[in-house]
Amino acid sequence: MKKILVPTDFSEHAYYALKVAAGIAKKNNGEIILLHMLELPHEAGDAVGIGHELPEIMLFKNAAINKLEDLMDDEVLDGINVSEVVQFELAFDGIMNISKKNNVDLIIMGSHGANGFKEMFVGSNAEKVVRNSEIPVLIIKKDQPNFNVNKFVFASDFSDEIKKPFAKVVEFANKFDAELHVVMINTPSSFKPTHLSQEIMDKFVGGFNVNKLHTHIYNDVNIESGVLNFANKVNADLIGMSTHGRKGLAHFFNGSISEDLVNHSVRPVITFKI
Repeated sequence: MKKILVPTDFSEHAYYALKVAAGIAKKNNGEIILLHMLELPHEAGDAVGIGHELPEIMLFKNAAINKLEDLMDDEVLDGINVSEVVQFELAFDGIMNISKKNNVDLIIMGSHGANGFKEMFVGSNAEKVVRNSEIPVLIIKKDQPNFNVNKFVFASDFSDEIKKPFAKVVEFANKFDAELHVVMINTPSSFKPTHLSQEIMDKFVGGFNVNKLHTHIYNDVNIESGVLNFANKVNADLIGMSTHGRKGLAHFFNGSISEDLVNHSVRPVITFKI
């Protein structure tokens, strides 16, 4: 977590994400890249593509740069190495390209929560970032004045394909010296006896060095409700899940469960690509 990308549209929720990024950067002696995307009308985009800078384009660009510079002077960023990028590109493409180009370790984004993603992360942009990013994506829903991860919930079916993202989960938990609560959600349509669920989890986590580990089996009507209710039960600071990218979610997270969790959870959610 040495290099953190924070896309911003200068909204309140984007600022919440920046505050969390600042806290993580300070703890890990890391740096922050502040990114603002300028999504221009088609004609203006063509002008940029052929090297012409229309007065209107320069006006938007300069306004964005001024806002970024004001943000970089915010006291929350005191003592942190911060760089700024203004990119003429679609939000999703720009976030992906900048994160890869700069070898980013973590992307932190703000969200309105239950009403869906808003501001610059409207509709498919956020879904694309969460689903396709090779880099962990942390979604912040509300102001977190002193963000810390004491209890980290990770729900899964604990199949072999989850081992790669789980290694990053363990690394994240150990960085924060957090209690890692791994949980298997039992539902009426996908039920396993307790002894079998426990056996699967024990075998899975046995190959990892987790500082503070707890295993759980939780019964609920569906997976999303199970994850949210279990996180409430243990008073989790963070919920983690794995994503499968364009192929959809892992067997455990079918359909739109990842987006539903991100939208409906009031707690921060972090995603790890399989």
